[in-house]
Amino acid sequence: MHTQDRDIETYTTKDGSQIRELMHPDVHGNRNQSLAEAIVSPGEITQLHRHGKSEELYHITRGRGWMTLGEQEFEVNVGDTVAIAPGTAHRIKNIGEDPLHILCSCSPPYAHDDTELLE
Repeated sequence: MHTQDRDIETYTTKDGSQIRELMHPDVHGNRNQSLAEAIVSPGEITQLHRHGKSEELYHITRGRGWMTLGEQEFEVNVGDTVAIAPGTAHRIKNIGEDPLHILCSCSPPYAHDDTELLE
């Protein structure tokens, strides 16, 4: 399987972030995980949410953010990776002047119906 960046459309997820699915079983035929790039504009914050089944990994590739992970809150920067266990409330705010880019890996793969908005 192979995807090319130029062929991937952006869409808005339930939490309000702009997402590009770099690889997802529903589209590309892989089986056990999805990989997406989320982009959060300066000053924007995603809605507090959780996933009942999916474990997520966020890897920051550009920008600066403020992460809410359960009861914890902390700054994230380029090169940081955050593990988000199933059932954990989370959101991220862009606290920088440039777009915040996050690689998001989900296993099992991301699904809208596995996303519960909490606010």
